[in-house]
Amino acid sequence: MQQVRTPHVVVVMGVAGTGKTTIGPLLAARLGVPYAEGDDFHPPANIAKMTAGTPLTDDDRWPWLDAIGRWAHDRHGLGGVVSSSALKRSYRDRLRAEAPGVVFVHLTGDRALIEDRMSHRQGHFMPTALLDSQFATLQPLEADEAGVSVDVSGDPEEITERAVAALQGLAQPSL
Repeated sequence: MQQVRTPHVVVVMGVAGTGKTTIGPLLAARLGVPYAEGDDFHPPANIAKMTAGTPLTDDDRWPWLDAIGRWAHDRHGLGGVVSSSALKRSYRDRLRAEAPGVVFVHLTGDRALIEDRMSHRQGHFMPTALLDSQFATLQPLEADEAGVSVDVSGDPEEITERAVAALQGLAQPSL
């Protein structure tokens, strides 16, 4: 696979179980930029809530989104890939407030497929029980948001290739 260079900072978004943590690093490798795991930006209190099966509130999410936004801001013009559920428009607006040039790769898929994948992963704090709240919260990308939607059917390499192809169709960010 040929590496594709990009000055974009890409936020890989979607509900739990869509493969953000799998596709993010693969996409970063294909784009030749660093990857940051969005879950690493959560404070311990957020991890504890999710582990207990309690959905986060917006107030829980703001510091997490700000931290991801600062990382993205620092990568402006250099490129990078970071994962974040970014389920609501207001969350994506918050990320863009910190890093105006970010673009989103929204990983989308059938609920049954995503639930099946979640049920087979090990060592992750997000329980399958929170999937309904994730889908209820999800606000897909709107026409005025820089980003692409990518279906998560198939294997990780196929999904990554679809993401790379979709991103190549976006205009380059202003530097």
